[in-house]
Amino acid sequence: MIRSMAYLGLITPAVTEWRSFGSDILGLQLIEGASDGAARFRMDDADCRLWVHPGDKNGIAYIGWAVANEEAAIKLGEAIRAAGPTMQRAHADEAAARCVAGFYWFIDPMGFRHELAWGQCVTPNSFLPGWPMSGFKTGDQGMGHIVLLVPDLSAADRFYREVMGFHQSDCIRDGERMLHFYHCNGRHHSLAIGSPAPGVRGAHHLMLEVNSLHDVGKAVDRCELLDVPVSKSIGCHTNDRMVSTYIFSPSVLRIEYGHGGVTIDDLWEPKTYSRTSIWGHKELRPDLPPAMIIEN
Repeated sequence: MIRSMAYLGLITPAVTEWRSFGSDILGLQLIEGASDGAARFRMDDADCRLWVHPGDKNGIAYIGWAVANEEAAIKLGEAIRAAGPTMQRAHADEAAARCVAGFYWFIDPMGFRHELAWGQCVTPNSFLPGWPMSGFKTGDQGMGHIVLLVPDLSAADRFYREVMGFHQSDCIRDGERMLHFYHCNGRHHSLAIGSPAPGVRGAHHLMLEVNSLHDVGKAVDRCELLDVPVSKSIGCHTNDRMVSTYIFSPSVLRIEYGHGGVTIDDLWEPKTYSRTSIWGHKELRPDLPPAMIIEN
């Protein structure tokens, strides 16, 4: 029932830094005027895809998943309630703030807030990138993907597949590290999970896919020009074949900035890979935190 990753909300004490990072490095369009002091960004015709809210700590505020309509949200909500979480319907002003017709929200067993939203607001032919670039691959594939760090990998895997309805794309088993990847449309994965240590909760990265490989290279050049850390060199992943780099954001969350990911089709067969990358993706800044850890 979930159709795509529609939007994402972050929380961080570095909202000011995010304003320039989002536009000058990532090429997102900054939207001014949020009453709560949040930085808001567009990446296509959707009126907003990314919110960065002020807060004392870095974290994931919410993940917005697109569903067809309210009936679809209610039906999925029945399965979610049966698994334990409590579903709540957003008030009209909350939905307006998310630029959607409405949404239901819940906290999953791993502690992340998810929103099942419908009727995303769009303004055709209105996206203005922060710097001259080709734009982002979105449409029916949604915003991109998010990689979460979960305290219990097996429990999280069961919940995201059996309750929320995500489909397994494949797995990576690299030594003792295990990663699960899930799709809900043609994008190879909209969600992935890993468990670096028992009880640890957080997020590793948000992936944004651009329409041109040249923009990946230009973003790296802009990072050097504006003194923004690039945490991993350009490389190609084994499973989704995305050619990408990893940029260190002001809220520690890495941004995978890539191009050329494969498309899932009806004949897709999940595989297990023994490494994350075919080439590249060398760690350039081992001095930086490896992921955004969320404190309870």
